[in-house]
Amino acid sequence: MRRTPHLATPLTLLTALTAAALGGCAWSGDEAGDTRPPAAPRGLTVQAGSATTAHVMWNQAADDTGVTGYEVYRNAKKVKQVPGGQHMVDIVGLTPATTYTFTVRARDAEGNVSEDSRRLSVTTPAAAAADRTAPSRPARLKGKAAGSRTASLSWEKSSDNRKVASYEIYQGTSKIHSVGGAQTATLVTGLRPNTTYTFTVKARDAADNFSPASEKVRLTTAAGKDTGSAETAPTRFRATTHRSDGAYYIDLSWTPPDTGGAVTEYQIQLDGRTATSLVFGGTAPRGKAEHSFYIGKKSGERHRIRIRPKLPDGTWGGYTPERTVSTGRP
Repeated sequence: MRRTPHLATPLTLLTALTAAALGGCAWSGDEAGDTRPPAAPRGLTVQAGSATTAHVMWNQAADDTGVTGYEVYRNAKKVKQVPGGQHMVDIVGLTPATTYTFTVRARDAEGNVSEDSRRLSVTTPAAAAADRTAPSRPARLKGKAAGSRTASLSWEKSSDNRKVASYEIYQGTSKIHSVGGAQTATLVTGLRPNTTYTFTVKARDAADNFSPASEKVRLTTAAGKDTGSAETAPTRFRATTHRSDGAYYIDLSWTPPDTGGAVTEYQIQLDGRTATSLVFGGTAPRGKAEHSFYIGKKSGERHRIRIRPKLPDGTWGGYTPERTVSTGRP
């Protein structure tokens, strides 16, 4: 999952009430229209659901007056437009064994359009000719709440006469996420405290055959105001420095959080500011992860550093505890 729909914020409501209260006042000047575009949507994720579909998800974009819609682009061509309260969509009618690039833009009520989100590519699997056999039902679905806003789901692998292309996760009757066919667990974020949720999972093959839904799992999140960051942060985070060829480097090591899949991207924060993003190419580590980067040639400097992961649903996980390192004596 990714997130549940958000209600209007108190600030938005206050603005509406204030405007209504002042509606009878005259205004002699020309009111300037809203010309500021929304921020570009972040947290884009794309997953091939079958040989002819892709599941696109993103985070809610920020705007001074509110986002009213999102535009989804495939290879720079707009293929879908959805309301501002919707942050995911299935793109259908794709060609099997083909690579597509997706981006998303946000639009406000005045027609201002954001810049593109980051671009993500996905390759649809090859079509299975004349395949009408659905995968088996995912068995032994388990769910566990972790704090007040996060939960984990896991299930047993389904069988198929060809191959399972993806698993579709449902909250009640609404599809909320999709993961690859090799993945049998996922992390659910953006939940509400002290709330009961019901989840099911379906397997899907490349020919768009769906399995029956798994058994339902019900779980209740904890009461409280935690953000869920503790459950999604990397653990065993360590930071040291070393000197090589007259320059200093910061060496990091950590254990990725258990998200049900590999974590491929991390954000590195240095001295309270975002320094860079680390993206693992190829196979991302599931056990101990390591990274080293250049910090400068000056000795006697102290730096604070921490990292956070990009979760499978496109949201950022929690930060690690902050560590302090030194480049040596001046």
